[in-house]
Amino acid sequence: MPFFAYQGRTTQGSTAGEIEAPDRTAAVAELRRKAILVTQIKEKAGGPARAGGVGGRFGGKVKDKEMAIFTRQFSTMVGAGLPLVQCLTILAEQSESKTLRTVTSRVAGSVEAGSTLADALRRHPKTFDELYVNLVEVGEAGGILDTVLQRLSVYIEKAAALKRKVKSAMIYPLTIVGVAFIVVIFMLTFVIPTFAKMFAGMGADLPLPTLIVIRLSDFATRFWWLIIGGAIGIVVGIRAYYRTEGGRSLIDALVLKLPVFGTLIRKVSVARFTRTLGTLVSSGVPILEGLRITARTAGNRVVERAVLETRAS
Repeated sequence: MPFFAYQGRTTQGSTAGEIEAPDRTAAVAELRRKAILVTQIKEKAGGPARAGGVGGRFGGKVKDKEMAIFTRQFSTMVGAGLPLVQCLTILAEQSESKTLRTVTSRVAGSVEAGSTLADALRRHPKTFDELYVNLVEVGEAGGILDTVLQRLSVYIEKAAALKRKVKSAMIYPLTIVGVAFIVVIFMLTFVIPTFAKMFAGMGADLPLPTLIVIRLSDFATRFWWLIIGGAIGIVVGIRAYYRTEGGRSLIDALVLKLPVFGTLIRKVSVARFTRTLGTLVSSGVPILEGLRITARTAGNRVVERAVLETRAS
């Protein structure tokens, strides 16, 4: 069904959003039923195809903080006994994220049209990942949706906290590497050429290590454009190679063997695995299905393969 963008008024003031309906007349009628006086309404350009495919796929990545707040508020409203459509409508109106507001409005329209909440969320994989959708599906089937949403909000908050800790832990070594790189560039382009001129004036025979450094300095000052172009080419090439299955497996394996960073990434992967699997199993997801979902959220091909091998055994 097409989506319609509308602007209107309620007893609380102006409002705007999107609604899924068979046609314009049905959309206006549905908004009137919700006590919204429509002042402007138009069909979204391109309809479902513009939104990303069959079923009106739309959405983008939402910040962890916004998703945690959304999920916690959703849990509170469901626990209070509010209907799903009303919960989603309120959340859409309150959301400060344009992406989340649009997606929530569309989810509300799909639920009102007869879809289950999990199926409606599944249409927006960029916003609601497989873990989120599967837990909601379990909560709907078991009548514990509010409990599952509460666990999801805690999971998202802890995952965000872990991400912040990892970033903080990586700041120092990355800063050291960055400063060292700048110092080396400065030495090669400014300091070494000065010494090279001084040694040339003396006419003395220089040891091999000194000659190598001077040649490197000369190359860096004369062909700096080639060095920059080569660095950009290497980065682009690695990114392209990482998009292939074999490339990602190889690079992920090498990353785990890096000093300092490899150990940190391994610990983060283990922490993410245990927290994700624990949340899934405690919410009623079968252990084999939980391992499958956890493997997809591992973020590292080596870890993913290890989890899938564990599941198969």
